[in-house]
Amino acid sequence: MDLQLSGKVAVVTGASKGIGLAVTRALVAEGVRVAAGARAAGSDLAEFAASGVVHPVAVDLTTPDGPARLVEEAVRKFGGIDILVNNVGAARPRLDGFLAVTEEDWGASLTVNFLSAVRTVRAALPHLLERAPATIVTVSSVNAFLPDPAVIDYGAAKAALSNFCKALSKEFGPRGVRVNTVSPGPVETALWLSDDGVAATVARATGKAPRDIAEQAVADTATGRFTHPEEVADAVLLLASGRAGNVTGADIVIDGGLVQTL
Repeated sequence: MDLQLSGKVAVVTGASKGIGLAVTRALVAEGVRVAAGARAAGSDLAEFAASGVVHPVAVDLTTPDGPARLVEEAVRKFGGIDILVNNVGAARPRLDGFLAVTEEDWGASLTVNFLSAVRTVRAALPHLLERAPATIVTVSSVNAFLPDPAVIDYGAAKAALSNFCKALSKEFGPRGVRVNTVSPGPVETALWLSDDGVAATVARATGKAPRDIAEQAVADTATGRFTHPEEVADAVLLLASGRAGNVTGADIVIDGGLVQTL
């Protein structure tokens, strides 16, 4: 299927690993040039950079001016923007309960999971409007509508993010910018499975093995497994493409059947 993306320019946040890296790879395979924002480029992005189709931008997207600098770099390098993929995010299990979540914890979670996207959208929208039809695809989470006290601040931030994107779709759809979200369940990335990931963190606190925690996380899914980052990337690319030209304000859930409500 031709996704009609060849020749486009995309900005991807959190692009150095996990879902962001998978999205970057998929975009490049479709002929898209990518400004890839991350705190550190990493070896994978460096390899892409050698070809000229990916422009890594070392930037802290949790700072007030980081998102604008990423967008400015993309426009300087490639001349404009057609696609914005908001992907950067982070979650820390709150194993001691709500009362142990500090003001600083709340501020950090809201900044990385919500405000970074708000700031990136604000910087990118004038350029997207210039190149309309254009698209924004944001990686949210099933925790936006599946509350879990173990990630209470993360879920609240993702709920705000999904609401924000829905409102944007109503304002900017008539002006040629489609806005959609993708909401994954547990994904096979470092956020879940690294030595500092969710599974290992919970395992250390409970005395269980990280593998047992990971298996428990997907035990209630229909497929019985984690989602692969490439599967999320495929959904992102479809929403970003002209093949979904009349899809806006939508949310694609990729969770293996974890969420059982309609």
